[in-house]
Amino acid sequence: MSTVEKETMIAEIDYIDDKGNGQAVLWRESTGSNPKKLRLTIPRTIPGESVEVVLKHPIMRKKKAMPEEILIPSPERIGASCPHYELCGGCMWQHWSYDGQLKQKTNHVKEALRSVGMNPDLVEDTIGMETPWHYRNKMEFTFSPEGDIGLHEQGNYLKIIPLETCLIAGRNIVDVMLEVGKWVKEFELKGYNKELHNGLLRNLMVRESFATGEIMIALFATEAPDRDLKVATENLIERITEKLPNVKSLLWLVNTEWADRTQSQETHILAGRDFIYDEMAGYRYRLWFDTFFQTNPVQAEKLVELALEMAQPKENEKMIDLFCGVGTFSLPFAARVKELAGIEIVESSIESAKRNAVDNDLHNTTFLAKDARLGLAEIHESFGFADLLLIDPPRFGAGGKVMRRIGRSQPKRIVYVSCKPDTFAVDIAELQQFGYSLQKVQPVDLFPQTVHVECVALLTLDN
Repeated sequence: MSTVEKETMIAEIDYIDDKGNGQAVLWRESTGSNPKKLRLTIPRTIPGESVEVVLKHPIMRKKKAMPEEILIPSPERIGASCPHYELCGGCMWQHWSYDGQLKQKTNHVKEALRSVGMNPDLVEDTIGMETPWHYRNKMEFTFSPEGDIGLHEQGNYLKIIPLETCLIAGRNIVDVMLEVGKWVKEFELKGYNKELHNGLLRNLMVRESFATGEIMIALFATEAPDRDLKVATENLIERITEKLPNVKSLLWLVNTEWADRTQSQETHILAGRDFIYDEMAGYRYRLWFDTFFQTNPVQAEKLVELALEMAQPKENEKMIDLFCGVGTFSLPFAARVKELAGIEIVESSIESAKRNAVDNDLHNTTFLAKDARLGLAEIHESFGFADLLLIDPPRFGAGGKVMRRIGRSQPKRIVYVSCKPDTFAVDIAELQQFGYSLQKVQPVDLFPQTVHVECVALLTLDN
C-alpha cells in the first residue's frame, strides 16, 4: 500500500481574500532553474500571522490548507466563543477581535475604491455593533439525512453540522431550532439526502421580528403534511403553540426540486397566518417566507438613517428607488418627498411594497415589477426623471448598462447602498463620465463574525 506524501511548510499571511480567508505565497524549489510559486488559501488566519501548514502531494500552484499551528499569532487573535466554530460554516471570523474585523472591513472598502482609481480617503471607519452577537432575525437551517438539524460544514456543502446553539442567530430563533430538532428525533423523521434525492425534511427557516416579537417557522419538505404525517404535524402544532406563543406563522412548504433553495410549490398553513409583522425606522412591514428583508435590524436602521442623512430628501422632489424590494428605503423616503417610484424585478416584493405603503398611509408611491434597466426606461416615461435616486442592488451589483442609464438621466443626487464593496466600486466608477463626484462612503457592519460589509455612499452631480 502506498503512503500519501506530505510536506510541512511555514507561511506568512499577506492579506484576506473576498471570502474571508488568509492568503500566502510560498516559493518552492523545482527541478528547473526557477523556483515554483505556490499560492495558499488558509482559513481562520489574520494578516501578519506566521502559520504551519501540512500539504499533501501532489502540490499544485494553488492549494487550500487549514493551519496546523499558529506560530506567530496576531495581537488581534482571540479565542472563538462558539463550540461549533471549528467545523461550522455559518461564520468564520470568531478568532478575530471585533475591532480587528472592523478595521479589515474598512480596508476592504478602501481597496475596492483604490482598485478603480477612486479616492479611498472618502471612506469613513466602519460602524460596528455594541454587541456583535445574536443579531440575525432570520436563519435557514438544513436537515441531515439522519434528521439532525444544523448548518453546512465549512467548504463541504453535503455535510451538516448538528447545532446545540448559534451565536449569531437571535436567541428565540435558537429556541425554535432546538424545539423542532427534538420533534424530528421523537418522530424519527428523515432529512433530505442531496446525493440520492430522497428523504422528507429539507430546511427550517425561522424569522423573528425584534420589534414586534412575532416569529415565523417554515418547514421545507418533499411531501405534504397529510396521511402518514398527520400525527406528527398535529404534535408539532400543539408543542409550538404551547411552548412558543410568539409564533404567529407556522408553515409547511413542499419543495420537490433538486436545486437546494428554500422555495415552495405548495404552502400549507399549519397555524396562524402566512406572514408576520415587522417594523423598521418607525414603519410597519409584512414579511412572507420569501420576502427579502435586512437580517440585522439594528444595523439596518442605521443604513436607513445614513441614507436619509446623505440624501437630504426635499418635499418638492421626485425620487426613484431602484431594487426597492418590499420598500425598506421607499417608505421612509416617500414620507419626505413629493413622489416616489420603486422598481424591483421580483413581483411578490412589489406587491408587498404596495401593501406596505398602504398599511403606512403613504399614497405618493408608484411601484413597478421590472428589470432595473427596462424599469428605469418605463418609469422615466410615465413618472418622469428623478431629482434623487437611491440604488440598493444585490451582491453582483447593478452593472454597467444600468449605471450608464442612471448617469444619462442626471439625478442631482445618488445614494448607493451596497452589500459588496468590489461591485460597488465598479458600478460608481461608471458615473464619473456623466459628471458625478463621490462625496462620502460610510461602511456599516451588518454581519459581525463574517467577511461581509455594507456601505452607504453619496454621489452628487457637478455643477
